[in-house]
Amino acid sequence: MEIIKTVDLTKKFGSFTANKNINISVLEGEIKAIVGENGAGKSTLMNMLYGLLKPTSGEIYLRGRLIHFNSPDDAILNGIGMVHQHFKLVPSLTVYENVLL
Repeated sequence: MEIIKTVDLTKKFGSFTANKNINISVLEGEIKAIVGENGAGKSTLMNMLYGLLKPTSGEIYLRGRLIHFNSPDDAILNGIGMVHQHFKLVPSLTVYENVLL
């Protein structure tokens, strides 16, 4: 079963296109890697899946249902979480505790 799927997902910032027609699916139990050079649009894609950014066009499906997240709270309520690449660590906590935080 597809847990998440995007169809022609596009994000523009003015005349700049950060993501164009992204089609990806993740099956239950599957691990995928999103790789690319700096500025390739990886974070933009993840931010759309997490509700931080709204797509300019395209669709996102969660467990076969078309979704429109208005905020990260919507994503969290639907079982989607995100660990940002730039987050502050609490030096007195363990790695595990920092991730849970």
